[in-house]
Amino acid sequence: MNFDIVPGRLSVPSLSALAAFEAAARHGSFTRAAEELNLTQGAVSRQVAHLEKVLGVGLFQRVRQRVSLTPAGSAYAAEIRDGLSRLAAATVSAMAFRGAAGVLHLAILPTFGTRWLIPRLSRFIEAHPGITINFTTKLVPFDFAREQVDAAIHFGDPVWAGARLHRLMGEEIIPVAAPSLVARLGLAEPADMLRAPLLQQSTRPRAWANWLEQQGLPPERALMGPRFEQFAMVSQAAVAGLGLAIVPRFLVEEELRLGALVIPVDRPVTGSEGYYLVYPEAKAGLPAVIAFRDWLLGECGA
Repeated sequence: MNFDIVPGRLSVPSLSALAAFEAAARHGSFTRAAEELNLTQGAVSRQVAHLEKVLGVGLFQRVRQRVSLTPAGSAYAAEIRDGLSRLAAATVSAMAFRGAAGVLHLAILPTFGTRWLIPRLSRFIEAHPGITINFTTKLVPFDFAREQVDAAIHFGDPVWAGARLHRLMGEEIIPVAAPSLVARLGLAEPADMLRAPLLQQSTRPRAWANWLEQQGLPPERALMGPRFEQFAMVSQAAVAGLGLAIVPRFLVEEELRLGALVIPVDRPVTGSEGYYLVYPEAKAGLPAVIAFRDWLLGECGA
């Protein structure tokens, strides 16, 4: 194992040593790590021992034939695992440029992705067949420097440190319910809404309060009701007759068209918040980001 020392920089262990350590830490066994890496148990043990010598700290506690991480080893393993994952992702992205335009790692809001973005995505693929999009879900803003993500779809205000934001659209918020619930409770006027369970969406805690206040109604019951993490879950709970949901109209168009949901009181509210495409300044020149940005803004008429 070699530790290359560059003047003015810290020495960095070889990838083979770090891979041996990470595998041993993950399995809690030098033998299983050796099997995974196609090495001998002795080779893994020697690489870990050398690594400990260079670092000057013990990474494993050895008791007979078993090993377990020390506190220092546990902390180091978490950092090394993250670093190796980033290297692997970077390698895959670089390889994707062979005869192609690259890979876009995109974080999306789950319901926005399934209800709005993915049904339109075939048009992007047709226009840019060389770009592969990998999806992950993120419900709240995050640090691009710590995630393997090139761009994200964000809802809220146009605030994201170190990133560029492009407004895609606003939204119209409406109350919806199953027709059976509307008929059973006689929901016809804004005040009638207070007789029904109010379904909550965890990332929009003030949604009901805002709607009730704009109708001149007291918001005391705005937070009373079962809580769900995603709009898809809220809308399905409404379809099942569990209560009233307050959702963006464009996310329940299919349910409204089919009659699974109805709007008992069609008094939509809007706000200053909106949907944005976000990407870090460092990724602004990435061809896949540029292509996706231009296509998405065109789809939104932005």
